[in-house]
Amino acid sequence: MDLMEYQAKELFAKHDVPVTLGTVVTTAEEAKAAAEQIGATVVVKAQVKAGGRGKAGGVKLAKTPDEAYEHASNILGMEIKGLTVNRVLIVPAAEIVEEYYFSFLLDRANRSYLTIASVEGGVEIEEVAKTNPDAVRQIPVDATTGVDEQKAREIVADAKFPLELADQAVGTILALWKVFVEEDATLVEVNPLARLAGDKLEALDGKVSLDENADFRHPEHAEFEDKAAADPLEAKAKEKGLNYVKLDGEVGIIGNGAGLVMSTLDVVAYAGESHGGVKPANFLDIGGGASAEVMANGLDVILNDPQVKSVFVNVFGGITACDAVANGIKGALELLGDNATKPLVVRLDGNKVEEGRAILDELNHPLVTQVDTMDGAADKAAELANA
Repeated sequence: MDLMEYQAKELFAKHDVPVTLGTVVTTAEEAKAAAEQIGATVVVKAQVKAGGRGKAGGVKLAKTPDEAYEHASNILGMEIKGLTVNRVLIVPAAEIVEEYYFSFLLDRANRSYLTIASVEGGVEIEEVAKTNPDAVRQIPVDATTGVDEQKAREIVADAKFPLELADQAVGTILALWKVFVEEDATLVEVNPLARLAGDKLEALDGKVSLDENADFRHPEHAEFEDKAAADPLEAKAKEKGLNYVKLDGEVGIIGNGAGLVMSTLDVVAYAGESHGGVKPANFLDIGGGASAEVMANGLDVILNDPQVKSVFVNVFGGITACDAVANGIKGALELLGDNATKPLVVRLDGNKVEEGRAILDELNHPLVTQVDTMDGAADKAAELANA
């Protein structure tokens, strides 16, 4: 789960990262009141889970409460990278001397952690990496030892943070590491980590991505979820415990196992090139179990997507045999009744495949078409979606 800036700053403050929280508001009137309370020049910042807010006009300086009102009026309701701004953050303007970049992230390729640090912050780090790659330091972090004071000082020296800020930088890095580890994050980013007047180091912005697999350890993270902005189908799937991601396509996908589902997305996209360019409508992994209830929940979510024109059920029987899957499909169709209105293409393979196919043959449901091969089923699902 990605956090908005104000949420990331709340976690920063919790772990003693130097930060100014500001005030989150949802109306221009509240923005004006917040600016009046601060009593100085403020920054009005759009709160969406996207970068490039400044370039999009979502970050404005306001010297008076009336200006804060005007900027908030313009920013609230605007779209930034397809996301609607429903709230803004009002913070005191800072007297910035220099801007740095710092992040901890999960290094999936090396199955470890990585620090990226640069004394050229305040802009997109990808641009700095292109124009001045030597200014972007990538420092591996051993997952078994983590970041202690010695490692933090190594990072500060490698990134060439100013000597007069070294102790502050070390303390900030150690605090950010606590955020990364104790909150089960996959990314903790500060851009800019600013040197303010008086040589004070402060995180002026923040980005945090939390590992949803660790939610059971952090019930308090539920408060960070922006339910109003969530896709209703994804929210419905989450309530039912389904691994679902909505995509922009016409062929609904159900499979058992993330690898199989990813492969199914590829073959449907390829097949769709011959059938009007139709594409996968979702990722849905029902996991190892395919009971009638699980299958019904999956079909219920997919069939309620108005973009979906056909559904491809692609299952390889392993621990859960194909006959159990077939009974799950049968039970799902019975549970859904008249709500099941779109054609289903089913491909079964693996353990007890013949028994599974026989169950569906006997069912003889008008919406169900069985195809033996994955490529053939993908082609049929694409054809039906384009019909």
